[in-house]
Amino acid sequence: MYLKGLDELDRKIIALLTENARMSYSDIGEAVGVSRVAVKARMDALEKRGVIEGYTTIINPQKIGSAVSAYFEIETEPAQLQAVADALDNCDTVTQIYFVSGCCKLHVHAVAASSEELERFLQAFLYQLPGIAKLSCNIILSRKKDIKGLRL
Repeated sequence: MYLKGLDELDRKIIALLTENARMSYSDIGEAVGVSRVAVKARMDALEKRGVIEGYTTIINPQKIGSAVSAYFEIETEPAQLQAVADALDNCDTVTQIYFVSGCCKLHVHAVAASSEELERFLQAFLYQLPGIAKLSCNIILSRKKDIKGLRL
């Protein structure tokens, strides 16, 4: 994939970091054919430009006890879209929020410790939010592919 503003070296570095964000500057430099100092300078520049937003650990909730992952399609009254999104943003159960095309829609991911906790989230939180016109909930049964970030 060609991305304007990234040269081949940037793409190679980002591809390596996407696979292993803990890779050292030296190992990256060896893999792409430049010094660790050059790699650090490139990564610093990519961070400063906001291309690289951060480095993180990805936890698979299905591997932790009885955790339940779900996603929600939420349609709001147009005037309430931002208020609903803000309320979801302040909820610890919610892990991702996307504004999507269509009539005032949100695509929301959530992880609860159990099915009982997910039900409480629905009953005590989501169903109580003013401005929600339509809501569907889908439990994630298993994960086949889950790419974080952008693949180059």
